[in-house]
Amino acid sequence: MRKPRRPIEVFSLSFLDVISCGFGAIILLLVISKISEPRVIEQTNTDLSGLVIQREAELYELRGETQILNRDLIAKQEQLSVDKEKLARLQGALSDIEGQYHLADTASAAQSLIAGELASAKQELSAEMRRLLAGYQRPKEAAVIGGVPVDSEYIIFVIDTSGSMQRYAWPLVRKKMKEILDIYPRVKGVQVLNDMGDYMFSQYAGRWIPDSTARRRSILDRLSSWAPFSNSSPVEGVTKAIQRFYAADKQISLYVFGDDFSGGLMQDVIDIVRRTNSAKSGQGSRVRIHTVAFPVLLDEPRAGRNAARFAALMRRLAEDNNGSFVGLSSLK
Repeated sequence: MRKPRRPIEVFSLSFLDVISCGFGAIILLLVISKISEPRVIEQTNTDLSGLVIQREAELYELRGETQILNRDLIAKQEQLSVDKEKLARLQGALSDIEGQYHLADTASAAQSLIAGELASAKQELSAEMRRLLAGYQRPKEAAVIGGVPVDSEYIIFVIDTSGSMQRYAWPLVRKKMKEILDIYPRVKGVQVLNDMGDYMFSQYAGRWIPDSTARRRSILDRLSSWAPFSNSSPVEGVTKAIQRFYAADKQISLYVFGDDFSGGLMQDVIDIVRRTNSAKSGQGSRVRIHTVAFPVLLDEPRAGRNAARFAALMRRLAEDNNGSFVGLSSLK
């Protein structure tokens, strides 16, 4: 017979020893790690605190440098503004000096060229002037002071505000305007436009400026700095003044100031003004037109011809519209 097997003991002494050693090793590892963990954390906190302090110090240093740079930038910007203003003044002074030098340097050398230009212009204008003057009849005599009829109750000025007039003739423009106002001791209304039809006083646009000593003084004072855009052609200003202010019961004189005419044909201007200023009956003119030519460009080689054309045009406009033409010979 076979002998019965001995029962197997699962939890023997050897097995329990192994298990106990394993648990002991684990506990020992936990104890060792817990002992070293506070030291590592403390060292980590110390390192990070030092880094934060270093970064804060660098930040304060950068902020200080930024403030210094901002102050330097503001100072440089202020100095740049001062330098720009100084440069603008110097450029203006240089332009004035160049203009004076140009006039002085070219005056003698340009005389012969001017003479040739004017001779050529006269030859070209002669045929046109003969055609324009054909059939001219001198207007009937009226009350005259210095060759200018002064029988009107209302006066309008149409002034060329171009650069050449502003630069060289403006003091004389103010003087002649005052002289004209003086020969009319008292009128019912005054108005001032430039050659483009822009009003000197916008608050009086389209209506008469009441005459008074104070308003005459205001007109002359405003003229000193009045400089609207100009195309050096009187057509727009003249036609606008006639169309807006003409009235059958008003005696109106219109004064045109200018120095040159460079655009288009003179005959076109004469035709436009004639259509605008002709009385309905076909006899006479609505508004008396006086013209004054300033000799700004007569000594300029390239512009002398335009100055001669302007003088011829102004003479014809005055003759056609019962007015007087005054050609000034000097800017003094």
